[in-house]
Amino acid sequence: MTAGLRLVSSSRELEPDAEPESGAANGARPGDEALDAYSRTVTAIAERLAPAVASLRVMRPTRRGAIATGAGSGVVVSSDGFLLTSAHVVASGKTGRAAFADGRELRFEVVGRDSLSDLAIARTDDGGLTPAVLGDAEDLRVGQLVVAIGNPHGLSGSVTAGVVSALGRALPAGGRRRARIIDNVIQTDAALNPGNSGGALADAAGRVVGVNTALAGVGLGLAVPINATTRAIVGELIRTGRVRRAFLGIAGGPRPLPPRARVDRAQRDAVEVIEVVTGSPADAAGVREGDLVLELDDRTVQSAADLQRMMVADLIGRSVSLLIWRSGDELRLGLTPQELPQD
Repeated sequence: MTAGLRLVSSSRELEPDAEPESGAANGARPGDEALDAYSRTVTAIAERLAPAVASLRVMRPTRRGAIATGAGSGVVVSSDGFLLTSAHVVASGKTGRAAFADGRELRFEVVGRDSLSDLAIARTDDGGLTPAVLGDAEDLRVGQLVVAIGNPHGLSGSVTAGVVSALGRALPAGGRRRARIIDNVIQTDAALNPGNSGGALADAAGRVVGVNTALAGVGLGLAVPINATTRAIVGELIRTGRVRRAFLGIAGGPRPLPPRARVDRAQRDAVEVIEVVTGSPADAAGVREGDLVLELDDRTVQSAADLQRMMVADLIGRSVSLLIWRSGDELRLGLTPQELPQD
């Protein structure tokens, strides 16, 4: 069994077939060549990724056998059978069947899921699969061509194309007891419908740059980005089946710093503490509602997203400093983050 994930990378653009003769020679209308080149690019992306995208049916055992409790898509990320999908796709069960474009149908088991990033890893019974090449969503630009491949409404191998409509969107996610915002979500006008969740969003080189989600509803296509953060989450899910996160015990929102607080600081915003969880590390450290969080572990905090990104396993059980602004003065508190409980 492979303990880690070998992320295949490539910078090679897909090369369409040889260009046809000019429009003047073959009677084509102006613009036909550009449209044909676009079609060939989309086709090439689909042909490259189709073997790596599976239709997932999540099953739940019963006294009379097993019943389907969910469906979606998954992307092969290693030749020995690891599949990347959305956490909400596999939330209703731990096993299921994965159907591939070549007709194979393999049993899979859920290795781990992380509701706070809406990502999950499953593994099929045997290897020999064709992995997708993972890209980096940090390289995307608004207006860039993207292609979505998945299984909407159970229709396997469906392909839709569009552009990156916006970057930096936020997607609410979370488990039964807490909520979180997934940062830097990709918005695309490539049509996504139920069943697309967990499928691939690919760039013009055929690299997977996002994991599609249809949670937002028809008409608004969103994808969890493939970047350094999500790669680390995927690696943790493969190795341990879960993602460990630190927990402070505060809820807050952005607030501009008062003019006096800006005098010796480059930052202009901080996080205002709206709620402190009783018995939490923040409560034990003396954090109060109304405090403005300036720094954690000597790193600047200007938004709730900054705090979320810092909540990594490395902080658990380690004494760190929390710099806050209270009643016109800076105050440094000692704080020891705990591990955030799993769902």
